[in-house]
Order: sequence, then structure tokens, then C-alpha cells
Amino acid sequence: MSSLPVPYKLPVSLSVGSCVIIKGTPIDSSVNDPQLQVDFYTDMDEDSDIAFCFRVHFGNHVVMNRREFGIWMLEETTDYVPFEDGKQFELCIYVHYNEYEVKVNGEYIYAFVHRIPPSYVKMIQVCRDVSLDSVLVSN
Repeated sequence: MSSLPVPYKLPVSLSVGSCVIIKGTPIDSSVNDPQLQVDFYTDMDEDSDIAFCFRVHFGNHVVMNRREFGIWMLEETTDYVPFEDGKQFELCIYVHYNEYEVKVNGEYIYAFVHRIPPSYVKMIQVCRDVSLDSVLVSN
């Protein structure tokens, strides 16, 4: 199976009940602060608002946030990072009525309360230091 290009962009339409499934592998642990980032944009360009930013600093911490009018808001962080160097992961982001629920390899890990309605999300971008196998949205 060939990997997807990174950064990878996908036009989407999210609603309550949607699930974003990302399969990949962290790469190049020699990189200083290797990361995985998933952004839910409110338009088809990278300058638009970000309803949900999920950034993993492998081996360190996870940051969740949003960006409105070009300004990053109050971030939420956790030190629990269930990704393993060089091992494939399945990251599932479920859209619930009031929050995004994040699972890694089937294990509930994080929740992020909606600050921008998920119906505003028009594009998902996955980037940074990962080899991507697939990015799917199920509604």
C-alpha cells in the first residue's frame, strides 16, 4: 500500500455522528520534536478558522485548540501520548453533539468541547512527521 502525500487535505462535511479515521505511522524520530497535526478548517484554505487543532508532540504531550480570526485561543494539553515510535496507529475523531471524542487504537483518550460548530468544517488537513495510510470520513 502506498502512503498518502503529507500534508494531506480532504474536503469534508461534518455533522453529529461523523467520524474521521486516520491511519498512519510516526516517522523519523531523529527529528527534533516530531509531531502529528490534524486541523479541521472552516474553509478550503489554510488561512481560515480552525474549529479543532489536534497536535501530537510524540513522546511528550498533546495540544488541542482552535483558531478564530487568525488568533489561537486557550489550548488544552495532556501528557498522555499513546503513540509508539514506528508503530502504526489508528486515530478516530468522533463528532458528538457537544464535543470531539478522540480515540487512539480503539482507546478513548481525549475530548474537546466544540467552540465552533462542526457543521462549519469544510476541510481536514493532516500534516507533520507521519507516513499516512488512509484518511476517511464516515457519516
